[in-house]
Amino acid sequence: MKYLKIIAFTHKQIELKELGKLVICQENLTEKLQKIKVLFDIPEIFYVATCNRVEFVMATANPIDNDFITKFIHALDMGICSNHIDTFIKGGTVYEDNEALNHLLRTSCSLESMVVGEKEILPQMRKAYECCKDAGLTGDYLRMVMSTAVKTAKEVYTHTSIAKNPISVVSLAYRKLKDLKQCSNARILIIGAGETNRNISKYLQKHKFSNFAVFNRTLSKAEDLAADLSGEAFTLDELPEYKKGFDVIITCTSCKEPIITRELYRSLLNGETDKKTIVDLAVPNDTAPEVLAEFPVNFIEVQSLNDIAKKNMQERYEELVHAEKIIEQNIIEFVPMLKQRRVEVAMREVPEKIKEIRKTALNTVFADEVQSMDKESREVLEKVIAYMEKKYISVPMIMAKEILINS
Repeated sequence: MKYLKIIAFTHKQIELKELGKLVICQENLTEKLQKIKVLFDIPEIFYVATCNRVEFVMATANPIDNDFITKFIHALDMGICSNHIDTFIKGGTVYEDNEALNHLLRTSCSLESMVVGEKEILPQMRKAYECCKDAGLTGDYLRMVMSTAVKTAKEVYTHTSIAKNPISVVSLAYRKLKDLKQCSNARILIIGAGETNRNISKYLQKHKFSNFAVFNRTLSKAEDLAADLSGEAFTLDELPEYKKGFDVIITCTSCKEPIITRELYRSLLNGETDKKTIVDLAVPNDTAPEVLAEFPVNFIEVQSLNDIAKKNMQERYEELVHAEKIIEQNIIEFVPMLKQRRVEVAMREVPEKIKEIRKTALNTVFADEVQSMDKESREVLEKVIAYMEKKYISVPMIMAKEILINS
């Protein structure tokens, strides 16, 4: 375990815009890490970069101090000026031995993420590791480390509720809308073509909704979103003239005053009287209070969703204790597993050596005696030697594993 070391640059100590300076382009990744391996005599290394972290996971005997980190960053040749390098040296965190494994397992389970319980980190780590493995940058040691990280993350996501309750307002909004059981050809008006409405539109599209009209102050943005949804695009000024009716309004604009007024809502209804749905994700709300008072509406708004999101986030944090127990157990199991693997690697030549001894004994040392035997005697001898060979291979390996584990 003493060779496992991690240099981590994360959102906890370094601003996200600064972290981007350490991201290595995919085209240069192998070349730069191969250079690092040779320069610092690092047997195995892999590199992880996500939106809120850049980490170098290594198997090395090198002491990792500020001097090493300084030389390491310079060797990466990222074109970073000296002032920024000081920022990284001060903001970088070094993990070693059990602490390094604990950090890697916590990271794979999203316990170190900005949003606890997000599942994107595990596939990102796996992809980063596979990329470095394919480039010949890693070996058997980091393979075992990464296998344990994947196993641990899967157990945490399976046996705890850390990722089960959504904390995204958009995700929660869609779930509430889904609970109302709208049919897939429901007429959906989308007011505003910003990021929030784009995100909820992805959910709608994924679940086969297909009837969209998009309104936005800038027509080109409405056209872009409408094109993604195979819908129609209009300017916001055209909203009062829209006469095709609707079943759902999804709105999120930056207007200071409500844009869905009593008059506009009545016009959009175009004579229909059934209960409609408004998903209002704007702050302040795009929907005037009078609309809710006078018309039958299923109203989904951002404040109530935020309250649910906070509650779900609290529940996720309450699951941390269960996740940490799973991590602790996997660390305990990893140490003897690592020792066993060391024995297997150290003794991998034993079977071949014994086979060579057998061949020499039969074909050289006792060749004359064996040739003088009858067929049945030679077959019995072969069976005895094969049995002894198997035992001479397995028994010492089992004993060596037990001795190493117990010590």
